[in-house]
Amino acid sequence: LAERIRAGVVADLAPRPQDAAAVRLVLLDAVLGQHDAAWLAAFDGHGDRLAGLAEVARNAGWWWPYEHAVVITERPDVLHRDEAGRLDHGEGPALAYGDGFALHAWRGMPVPAAFLEELSSLTPERIRAEENAELRRVMLEYYGYDRYLSESGAEPVHRDETGILWRIALDGDEDVVMVEVVNSTPEPDGTYRTYWLRVPPTTRTAKDGVAWTFGLEGAAYAPVRQT
Repeated sequence: LAERIRAGVVADLAPRPQDAAAVRLVLLDAVLGQHDAAWLAAFDGHGDRLAGLAEVARNAGWWWPYEHAVVITERPDVLHRDEAGRLDHGEGPALAYGDGFALHAWRGMPVPAAFLEELSSLTPERIRAEENAELRRVMLEYYGYDRYLSESGAEPVHRDETGILWRIALDGDEDVVMVEVVNSTPEPDGTYRTYWLRVPPTTRTAKDGVAWTFGLEGAAYAPVRQT
């Protein structure tokens, strides 16, 4: 996260490449405050030599101590992460400070702010028109693969007793291949829920795809009972 913040500050303050080195040097001099908490915690209870650093980490963001002055920054006002700890937010900044500095990201991948503003109005046509493969993948994840399949006129490429195999061909990127399966256990209201399982692009049959989710080859997948 610290490196992401450095990169964002450099991008904001040094639009000219020749200025980037000077900005980065200043940032490398910073004590990271709250972002030092992880390693400071390892020394908790082992004396008080790091007590000052720990106290600042509990109350402030990055800071620069000098002989006669200290520059201290606030902690961020906004912080959104996914289950893996990556910056992630589809409806605004994933990290933002009170002075307006912000980072936008989807599952750890930096994205432009204007791109996120567009996600709520996506259509299959807009997704197909996106030339950047990484951004197109973000669009698909946000829009939902199952929704994209149903609204883009996609057709199944294989079906068997395990489910239906669907394939989405994407220019400049690997195909998105998914298996549509129906849960064998009914819901409380008696209906059966449909799930979409993403499988490798080399998958050729629905059974192979379902087997892959269990770490098996298609020929070895023969469940005796499903629950």
